Amino acid sequence: MADMDLRKRKNYSKLWGHLLFLGPSILIFIIVVVIPFAISLIYSFSNWNGISGEVQFVGLDNFRDIFSGKARFLDSLWFTLRMTAVCVLFINLLGLVLAVALTSRIPLRSPLRAAYYLPQTMGGLILGFIWQFIFVSGLPVIGERLNLDFLAQQWLGTENTAFAALVIVNVWQNAGYVMVIMIAGLAGISSELLESAKVEGSGALHTLLRIKLPLCIPYITVALFWTLSSALKMFEINLALTKGGPYGSTTSMTLNIYTDAFANNKYGLATAEALVFFVIIMMITSVQMYLGKRKENQLL
Repeated sequence: MADMDLRKRKNYSKLWGHLLFLGPSILIFIIVVVIPFAISLIYSFSNWNGISGEVQFVGLDNFRDIFSGKARFLDSLWFTLRMTAVCVLFINLLGLVLAVALTSRIPLRSPLRAAYYLPQTMGGLILGFIWQFIFVSGLPVIGERLNLDFLAQQWLGTENTAFAALVIVNVWQNAGYVMVIMIAGLAGISSELLESAKVEGSGALHTLLRIKLPLCIPYITVALFWTLSSALKMFEINLALTKGGPYGSTTSMTLNIYTDAFANNKYGLATAEALVFFVIIMMITSVQMYLGKRKENQLL
């Protein structure tokens, strides 16, 4: 009996200890995340304009508008998925190439690592305005001077070139972060294992594909998850560089939600779009994480 009372007191002390350390963070999470999310669920069934004190509930009308095409959500979804696929591919490929190059014995490795990572430290809006000047004023002038029509074109004037411009800026900004992740993975590979492979006649490409990359699967999973979620949530660069133009052809889902909420005063519709967007991101990232973890388990 005394042992049971002692055990209960220990459990209570542990519980109070957990509450003492986790309680403030849990409370902040509830206030900042859970409560606003619950409120947005309510607003998604209304036509509230975000200003007036009257909220009129319209049932599932907002969701019908989203999937019937009355809202621009489906167009922005298709653009976002295309942008995500291209950006994830090129960001991870370039990040991997940079990591492999900068873990080899080349001079100035540390300055080059810092230089390639530097764009990641800059804000998306700043990068967007800088690259807008480059695409509008810089590249056309260089193209005219060198008689290169490819550079002299109006980069932000057509749908295809504006899409390419967004891809260029996204890859340039984020490849350095993937490079850092992959450098950490490559640096953790045993030098003895690599020397053994070299002694057995394994070439550089074979060693990379058959030894280094399989051992870096956990790091590749993290890089894919980060680039996937970042590309899906692209906003600042899209707003600063193209503002969704020309003619709304480069409007991402986040920019479309922002425009409906704060420019068109359709807060109810915007919250419904945000809810659908949340479900889409959760499904895509969950599938990616599941496939990545399964690949890791197969290699163990």
